[in-house]
Amino acid sequence: MTRLTGTVLRLTVYVGENGTWQHRPLYSEIVHRARAAGLAGASVFRGVEGFGASSVVHTSRLLSLSEDLPVAVVVVDTEERVRAFLPELDELVDEGLVLLDRCEVVRHAHREGPR
Repeated sequence: MTRLTGTVLRLTVYVGENGTWQHRPLYSEIVHRARAAGLAGASVFRGVEGFGASSVVHTSRLLSLSEDLPVAVVVVDTEERVRAFLPELDELVDEGLVLLDRCEVVRHAHREGPR
């Protein structure tokens, strides 16, 4: 695995938790495609409350009927590799928000071990 250093691009995809791609959670499909594309890493973060273009507030609070909580999929790699991955998102994301921002890698380490 190549260690990232210096300036990288962070791709953040905001979608609803209930979003799917061919009967699979959309966030999971994005992560698996990012891995298949050889990107450095991807993580999914589940929000407890939020709203998007519809202005409907989704929340995890008890007594709320909303179940489609916000999810952020964050992918980090070199600008070239992240931009090369963007066409995958064009195919997958029809509702949501896709952001790119430059970041500086301060530390990139991992333990060797079984996958």
